[in-house]
Amino acid sequence: MHLDHPETFPERYAHSSPVLDGGGRRRALRVGLGGPVGSGKTATVAALCRRLRAELAIGVVTNDIYTREDADFLLRNAVLPAERIVAVETGACPHTAIRDDISANLEAVEDLEQAVGPLDLVLVESGGDNLTATFSKGLVDAQIFVIDVAGGDDIPRKGGPGVTTADLLVVNKTDLAPYVGADLERMARDAAAQRGALPVLFTSLAAPDGIAPVAAWIGERLAAWASVAG
Repeated sequence: MHLDHPETFPERYAHSSPVLDGGGRRRALRVGLGGPVGSGKTATVAALCRRLRAELAIGVVTNDIYTREDADFLLRNAVLPAERIVAVETGACPHTAIRDDISANLEAVEDLEQAVGPLDLVLVESGGDNLTATFSKGLVDAQIFVIDVAGGDDIPRKGGPGVTTADLLVVNKTDLAPYVGADLERMARDAAAQRGALPVLFTSLAAPDGIAPVAAWIGERLAAWASVAG
């Protein structure tokens, strides 16, 4: 499931977690969401939960350095039952807990599945980081990297592992483009140049059902996951 893209980022992040759990049951598909501070990761997680919760059993693991801010946001907005949202306080640089020492996150994901499972999908949200944030294959099966137009329309051109190797790049807050002078066509060209055939989606969560393209991508990953795991 997880694309390695060895031509741009070789030997990516260790081995994948087993598809089956200790009881021989298929575990949930795990999708990581990373990106800079303020790009809209938590809002994207919330929108995905609202869009998919009627048809899928979903759990969420959030990461913050010293707080539960992202988990509390999801709880306040009642996007899922409280027992399906777990917070990890990393106490260090966010990418450490999603790439280098994944033990706290992996334990949180596995405990969540054991407590409320079986689940179809677990979303693991990284704390806000820079363009180098990537997830270990031992933690997630696919990763989404979220940037936003207010961060500058040169972000795709700057590249970095998050932009160039994520299974999906989401360019968020397109509704702000006229107000911040962002050139969306330029961003699309630069993203394509950095990513080749890897997909890029432009989203505005302020629009009705603006999360639909990302939800459809998740659906495709779930269908492929079911066939592999079956």
